[in-house]
Amino acid sequence: MILAIESTAHTFGIAIIDENKKGKRCILSNTSHTYTTEKGGIVPNEAARHHDLWKHRLLKDALEKANLNLKDIDFVAFSQGPGLSPCLIRGRGLAKEIALKIKVPVIPVNHCIAHLEIAREVTKAKDPVLLYVSGANTQIIAYAAQRYRVFGETLDMGVGNFLDSFARHIGLGFPGGPKIEELAKKGKIIELPYTVKGMDVAFSGLLTNLKQKSKTYSKEDLCYSLQEYAFAMLIEVAERAMAHLAKNELALGGGVACNKRLQEMARKMCKARNAKCFIPPNFLLVDNAAMIGVTAKFMLKAKEFVFNKEEIEKIDIRPYQRTDDVEVFWR
Repeated sequence: MILAIESTAHTFGIAIIDENKKGKRCILSNTSHTYTTEKGGIVPNEAARHHDLWKHRLLKDALEKANLNLKDIDFVAFSQGPGLSPCLIRGRGLAKEIALKIKVPVIPVNHCIAHLEIAREVTKAKDPVLLYVSGANTQIIAYAAQRYRVFGETLDMGVGNFLDSFARHIGLGFPGGPKIEELAKKGKIIELPYTVKGMDVAFSGLLTNLKQKSKTYSKEDLCYSLQEYAFAMLIEVAERAMAHLAKNELALGGGVACNKRLQEMARKMCKARNAKCFIPPNFLLVDNAAMIGVTAKFMLKAKEFVFNKEEIEKIDIRPYQRTDDVEVFWR
């Protein structure tokens, strides 16, 4: 029985994961609350204060929904990184607090890898290329030789931060992605920069151009064109990775993957390649604790976690940990 904690950025979440008699992972509860603003973007220290305010409420809610007590928990998992340090510290703090109180081991989990593992778990994709698109992260990932290798990524900002930056510029609140998607439904195409460099993408030039055009074009046209150009860039590098690696599966992960237009483009590309496209439900695409718990379950299958009090106290956050820094010893 694993209690999992997610706190890398704007969302604080707690989930409880168990297995049935056939060894299938079961999400007994998956609660969360998200820091939002009416204007401006995410402020790390304010997001951390939000997490402090909600963490014990969410813990109580998760246990009640799972019909469990803390003493029923065997392991505590938490998102170790990458992410915003003030937010990661809150998750680690609660993980240590619980683990020391009920004397159970702690399992540190890489947030990016958790997005991939939850996609594999719920869609039953066997060996996909993952298009991972979130606030700070934009990567094309695939498994090779005990690592999740990054075959392409953003050269400047994550696509989610790009969306939020433009949303902030035109007066929308945080998160901006859903509001841009809604405005885009009424827009038409205008010409914008398209920046793909080999297997990598860049969004800063596109953002600057959009800001310049915001004085002369409607929000609807800007949002529509933003999606068409930015998502086409992502699908191009994802398709190139699939061709290079001779893989016939694509999985989407990260909060930006909730966008219906991005999903449509991914499905069309896969259909043209006679490949399969796997998209988890939205509640497992956005940051959530269930993906941390499921990944911890995979890790437990291959490794024993037994930490004493001193070792638990030494466990630290890793705000800059890359996906390909982690040894995937469970595959």
